[in-house]
Formats: sequence, structure tokens, C-alpha cells
Amino acid sequence: MSVTGIIGAMEEEVNILKDKMQVTEIVKKASMEFYKGTLNGKEVVIVRSGISKVNAAVCTQILVDDFGICRVINTGIAGSLQNKIDIGDIVISSDAMQHDVDATGFGYELGVIPRMETSTFIADKELIDLAKKVCEREIPDITAHIGRVVTGDQFISDKGVKDRIENNFHGYCTEMEGAAIAQTAYLNQIPFVILRAISDKADDSATVDYPTFEKKAIEHSVILVENMLKEL
Repeated sequence: MSVTGIIGAMEEEVNILKDKMQVTEIVKKASMEFYKGTLNGKEVVIVRSGISKVNAAVCTQILVDDFGICRVINTGIAGSLQNKIDIGDIVISSDAMQHDVDATGFGYELGVIPRMETSTFIADKELIDLAKKVCEREIPDITAHIGRVVTGDQFISDKGVKDRIENNFHGYCTEMEGAAIAQTAYLNQIPFVILRAISDKADDSATVDYPTFEKKAIEHSVILVENMLKEL
């Protein structure tokens, strides 16, 4: 049976899913706990990566090397970069880029990783389509948007920074793990999708909005992942 890796950055994002699964083994590695078992009858490994690109990349590689996952779903929350994307909505990754990669001093465009074939990591179409269908069916009171997820080791809470990121990368949301997971999946040739419930507007109101809407955003992510698994 194929194994799906499910990664969340924070404990709150994965606790609900862990409570719903039938755990057969807990493996500790690189200061992370990997919960292996079944959820809705499907083989899964659920793990909290921790926040930041390095944690996310290490976590994804362990899932590949030690658990033989055939796909990875990254679930969590993010800040909106587009006015049309409201708090509580879901962003499903079309692709992912890193907004804090800057080798412009060597003549590269902003966001381009030197000496790689691509710096834009394309999400799996089947997983995108499934996420969109499930979201529209299970959470009809919100909107699911398909677009670019941009990642950097920054919590964006300044409108000027937000505008600069949106103008340079035309992203739909910004967060701190997705593109690192996407790049690791790309290097290992496994499909991925990033699912982000919007918790704030990534502007001067972000530090106020985030605590208020975090819980609801996480609930939406859990509903989406749990119901996607049923159809994999």
C-alpha cells in the first residue's frame, strides 16, 4: 500500500490528525516524532517538522529515506498576499518558490537558486484537483484558490514587505516551509501539494489577526487533509 507523508509546521496543525489515526509506530529522528499508521484506512506518516525551511527540508528527506513515502501533503496556515483571498480561505499550491533566495549579485533573478534547473517547483495536478474538489464539497462556505505559495524564513507582518513579495513573485500566500518541502520532493521525484488555510493578511494587522484566526484555519486544513485521504 502506498504511504502518504503529511507534514505540519506546528503541533497544533498535526495533533488533531494524530488523534484520529491508528498509530502503529512512533519513530524519533532529528528531534522530530514521526507517527506511522493508518488514517481513514490509508497508510500515513504524520509529523511536525517545526518552523523554517531547514526543518521542513530535513523532515521531508527523512520521510523519503526512512518511510518510503510516495507523496507528500504539507498542511498548515499562511498569510494572504492577494486582496481576493480572505482570512479562512484555502490556498492550494500550483507551484512554490522561495522569496528570500537572492543571488542577484551574480546576475540571477530574485528567487532563482543558482545552478538548479528550476527554482519553481510544480505541485502535482492530481493532488491539486483532488484538494479543490474536496474543499468545495466539505467546506463550501469558504473559497479554495489555486496559486503560487512563496516561502521564506520570515513571518510577514509589514505591508511594504508583503507588497514587495507579491510584486516580485505574484504569490497567493506566504509562509515558512512549503517551498522547502516542494524542492525536496522535486529532488526526490515524488508528487506534492501544499495546502494553506489563511490566518492573516501578512500586513500590519498580521500580529493581531493570526492568534484570532489560527484555530479556525487549522480546522479547515484538517478537514481538507482527512477527506483527501479517503479518495487517494
